Amino acid sequence: MAEEVIPIPNLSLPQHLFTLITPSLKHLHDNARKELFEGIKADKMTPYYRLVTSAGALTPEPDLLELMEKDNEEQLKKLDERLAEAEKQEGESEISDALKARANHLTRIGDKERAVAAQKLALEKTPGLGSRIDIVLTLIRLGFFFGDNGLITENLPKAEKFIEEGGDWDRRNRLKVYRGLHLISIRQFKTGGELLLDALSTFTATELTTYNEFVALTVIINALTLKRVDLKKRLITAPEVISVLPEIPILGELVNNLYDCHYAKFFVALATLEQTYLLPSRLLSPHTRYYVREMRILAYSQLLESYRSLTLESLSGAFGVSVDELSRFIANGRLHCTIDKVHGIVETTRPSLKNAQYEKVIKQGDVLLNSIQRLSKVLY
Repeated sequence: MAEEVIPIPNLSLPQHLFTLITPSLKHLHDNARKELFEGIKADKMTPYYRLVTSAGALTPEPDLLELMEKDNEEQLKKLDERLAEAEKQEGESEISDALKARANHLTRIGDKERAVAAQKLALEKTPGLGSRIDIVLTLIRLGFFFGDNGLITENLPKAEKFIEEGGDWDRRNRLKVYRGLHLISIRQFKTGGELLLDALSTFTATELTTYNEFVALTVIINALTLKRVDLKKRLITAPEVISVLPEIPILGELVNNLYDCHYAKFFVALATLEQTYLLPSRLLSPHTRYYVREMRILAYSQLLESYRSLTLESLSGAFGVSVDELSRFIANGRLHCTIDKVHGIVETTRPSLKNAQYEKVIKQGDVLLNSIQRLSKVLY
């Protein structure tokens, strides 16, 4: 049975910080400032408070800083004394517990460098596989908290290795969420979305995100990556999604209008999602333009694949917008059709599967030949 996971560091705080340092989110600043300040005060996060105030997100309060710093030092002194006592008089298990307590304290207060070093030391000295997995997951959360991609990629393989050696069901499912969030952060939406979808019915990783936020992210990513038949079967009719949609209605409007081919309503829902969820999200904001563009292409493709030709007027009416951007997507090879402006129609040009496979083989063959030539130069 997995031990209860301590939700440290508090991963809601970087989101509030992101909101505060983003000028376009000014309408959200008051609430973010309040939540960030209260979160820092609750966990007495002196090092993180210094970081936040230096970024200009919060106004420094010297009295609060002094009070938190004193508390941090007293707590660390007690933990150091407990560790020294365990090393002198007690066994391996007690030493491991003392090291973990010290590492968790530094993690809670947001002292990145010392927390990472302390967690790694605790990992070396901890014998139990379950506890070792928990420490590695904590290191990954530190990476998420500080936006340190190197720390995440360093520890994800370790977590996977430990899980394969004998991780329990709960930790195995938690790791899916950790991997999914990381993959989404680096725009590997297909693989990341699949992991989130797998974890949908067994989600317990509340130390990373709330349940509603997790479901919302799962819907947003998989709306782009799933085929239409799977969209209905695996997402729209999923009980977990249905239970959350009344609280986040824009998600229902997005996926249902896409599935039901109500493209004008879908475009309105997509624009609303962009402003209310994508741009304000620390995780999704860097990918907003990409996501919106790909969703628009998906909708255009879904309509065009049903017809040999369409009038520009009917196409414009279906989407409720001007179709000028079609020419850009066609020129970039993203939509397989041509525009006949003289007759006012759009004709689809479905690519031959055999031709596509032939071109793929030619391209891969060129890459292989180039690699062989480079290798031959090295060898001879």
